[in-house]
Amino acid sequence: MKIYFAPLEGVTTYIYRKAYNEIYGHIDKFFSPFISPAENCPMTPRERKDIDPENNSGMTLVPQILTCRSEHFIDTAKELKTMGYREINLNLGCPSGTVCAKGKGAGFLQDTSALQSFLDNIYAYSESENMQISIKTRLGYSDPDEFYALMEIFNAFPVSELIVHPRILPDMYKVEPRKEYFTYALEHAKCPLVYNGNIFSCKDYDDLSGFFNSRLDPVMLGRGLISDPSLTDKLKGHTLETRFQKLRTLHDTVYHEYQKVMSPDINVLYKMRELWTYWQVLFDGKDRDIKRLMKVKKYAEYEDIAYRILTLPATP
Repeated sequence: MKIYFAPLEGVTTYIYRKAYNEIYGHIDKFFSPFISPAENCPMTPRERKDIDPENNSGMTLVPQILTCRSEHFIDTAKELKTMGYREINLNLGCPSGTVCAKGKGAGFLQDTSALQSFLDNIYAYSESENMQISIKTRLGYSDPDEFYALMEIFNAFPVSELIVHPRILPDMYKVEPRKEYFTYALEHAKCPLVYNGNIFSCKDYDDLSGFFNSRLDPVMLGRGLISDPSLTDKLKGHTLETRFQKLRTLHDTVYHEYQKVMSPDINVLYKMRELWTYWQVLFDGKDRDIKRLMKVKKYAEYEDIAYRILTLPATP
């Protein structure tokens, strides 16, 4: 079974990816948070550092690009090729209002004519340079039935993998995934498919496999894998005897690595607080401590509360 780690902006940085890979492993592909190129600027120094191969050794990383201009995509692809990358992912799924207002991410899905022209250009480049381009998409901009036309468009190109998040833009992450549309993709796609959306447990995976009457492979995990870092171990049938120790090690590694590259205290704590918004589901009865942790401003305060929480075993 292949598992892909979805990108979460500001969360799955190279620091988190490297720590996760060393402590847990079992990830077949990591996807970087999106690179958003601009005129004459394929990527910022921060983006370049995040996908620098030296910061991502020992793992398979697929850089993701967010743009609606093919020339910007190609300029960035050229830079990525010089860095050794041979696979790139196009983001057609981001539901952020500021992103979609610029016609990027899921906002690009409403203009199928422009999208088709964009794909013409980037796949002409990819074929000439022997690079692979995968696509991560939602079902559509405002109506899930838009997916039927989008599938026809995607089928016209050599998409290396189509990662489908079966929601439309207004659904954000709240509405249940519209699974019947992934069934349509299974029946009509001409490229390899990857399912993404609402897998938080082995039961979720088994229920989805039952719905599709097929074991999903590969799958992309995002929020579920941040919330429960041991989910890959569970899905792949590995031992769970050290899952709490692994979580403690993951916390310590990420915390100390951020301290090396960020200051003052509060900037590091912002990063850690965001992780705790996911991890808190593992610690029943610790709501009061976690609320206090979200307000601290100094390392000493943070460590006092965090390590008190982490002295308790995480839930299975």
